[in-house]
Amino acid sequence: MQRKKMDKKQRAIKVMELLKLRYSDALCALTYEKPYELLIAARLSAQCTDKRVNIVTEELFAKYPTLQSFADADVADIAAIVRPCGLFNTKARDICAAAKMLCDKFDGKVPDTMEELLLLPGVGRKIANLILGDIYGKPAIVADTHCIRISGRLGFSDGKDPVKTERDLKQLIPPEEQSDFCHRIVWFGRDVCKAQSPKCDECEFASFCPEKLKK
Repeated sequence: MQRKKMDKKQRAIKVMELLKLRYSDALCALTYEKPYELLIAARLSAQCTDKRVNIVTEELFAKYPTLQSFADADVADIAAIVRPCGLFNTKARDICAAAKMLCDKFDGKVPDTMEELLLLPGVGRKIANLILGDIYGKPAIVADTHCIRISGRLGFSDGKDPVKTERDLKQLIPPEEQSDFCHRIVWFGRDVCKAQSPKCDECEFASFCPEKLKK
C-alpha cells in the first residue's frame, strides 16, 4: 500500500522531531553571559563565523566588562578589537551606539519586545528574534542563512527572503519549539545541509525532502 504523502505542516513537525534526536541540546553557538553580550556578539556575527566571533568577544568582554563601559568606549578602540570580524568600523559604531541607547533609554536592560529591539542601532529582525528567544523564552524564528536555505530546500518557504521565511515557519513550528528549532537548523546546516555539496546521504530528511526528490 502506498504511503500517504505528508503535507507541509506534517513535514515540518517531522523535521523538528528528527532534529531533536540529532541535536538534543539546542544551544546558541555564540558565547555570552549577559543579555547585552548576546546582542553584541550577534551584531559581530554578520558576515562572520560564530567561531571567530567567540574568539574576538573573549577579549572584547574582558576589556569592557559592563554595558556602561561599552557606552563610554571609544569607537576606534572597539573597532581595533573587532577588526577580525569584518565591517569593523560599522559594527563598532553600532555597538557603542546601542550600548548608549540601552543605558539612556532602557535603564541598562535589553528590551523584550520586537518593536523596542528594532530601535537599537545595528539590530534587525534576526538579532531581535535571537534575543526574544534565547533571553526571554518567547516564540521567535531566527531566519539566518542556514534557516533560509534549508527552509527553501524542504519546501517550507521560498528560500530567499528572511521575513517571509520567518513568517512561514511561524505557521509551521509550534511557538514553544521555534527558538530551539532555529538553533538546531543552524547546526544541521553546518554539518549536513551545506550551501555547497549537501550531504544528502547523511540526511534524515532525504526520503521526503522536495529538493532531494527532484534530483
